Amino acid sequence: MSRRFDKVLITGGAGYVGSLLIPQLLDLGYEIVSYDIQFFGDDFLPKDHPKLTSVKGDIRDTEALKKALTGVDAVINLACISNDASFELDEALSETINLDAFEPMVIAAKEGGVKRFIYASSSSVYGVSDQPDVKEDHPLLPLTLYNKFKGMCEPLLFKHQSDDFVCVTIRPATVCGYGPRQRLDLSVNILTNHAINNGKITVFGGEQLRPNLHIQDMCNLYKLLLEVEDEKIAGETFNAGYQNQSIMSIANIVKKVIEEEMPELGDIEIVTTPSDDNRSYHINSDKIAEKLGFRPQHSIEDAVRDLVKAFKADKLPEPMTDDFYYNVRRIKRLGMG
Repeated sequence: MSRRFDKVLITGGAGYVGSLLIPQLLDLGYEIVSYDIQFFGDDFLPKDHPKLTSVKGDIRDTEALKKALTGVDAVINLACISNDASFELDEALSETINLDAFEPMVIAAKEGGVKRFIYASSSSVYGVSDQPDVKEDHPLLPLTLYNKFKGMCEPLLFKHQSDDFVCVTIRPATVCGYGPRQRLDLSVNILTNHAINNGKITVFGGEQLRPNLHIQDMCNLYKLLLEVEDEKIAGETFNAGYQNQSIMSIANIVKKVIEEEMPELGDIEIVTTPSDDNRSYHINSDKIAEKLGFRPQHSIEDAVRDLVKAFKADKLPEPMTDDFYYNVRRIKRLGMG
């Protein structure tokens, strides 16, 4: 497929996925605008690249966003107060960013001449389900405000769908692996960090099923969504996951890989403790494979190995204490939550 757009704005471009996606889009020839509040800065973005503009901006500031949208053909909306734990924070902050700002942003994009809007929702909108395969038509049963607002934004986007404003929603699994703006507050990444730096893995609960997706596959999907024909994605919602594993199964994968890659650490102990986080669901991603030909290529094992390489290369200093890796900690320290 060939590149269909010239200029792409990514809200949340200085986040975990954006930090890996942006350099790859630049390599493909896109002109990129990263629009991000920069709670974590943007030093990890290739800011000397002639086709990258990094804007420190708040998606709640619609006028500033309109300026940044000048000449933009497509939007990838990654910006949010992200993941369920973030709702330890001030609920009003999360609601203004994750819900109230959403439709004004969509309208600004449409009125500004954007042709395609790609929305990153979340597979956590399904909450708890004992269905063997949760497909896109499964009822949304959110357990937290994070996944409630994610689900509420989806129809707000689709009511603006038109022939010249193509809208698509992705419900990704939990992302894992190494990115320049690393997160260590996501399940696979948490377990890997603790195994390497504490010599043991603490599993909260263990039986909950969680779908996972390697960060490179997430980036590959966004690249595909910029290239695919309008009629394949217009008004569509797609699950995007790979390995549905219990938390205990993930812990055993992490243990196995790290004992292979870092034998000097010896036996990695797995400790279980009760959890009040009962999110559990097994998503089915057949639709995106059949309609778009998207099939993830990278496993949980690959994600753990990538993180091991990053730790060995000293790319992740102070992983237990630096709030650079932890969304909630950083936002609290900034006095925002």
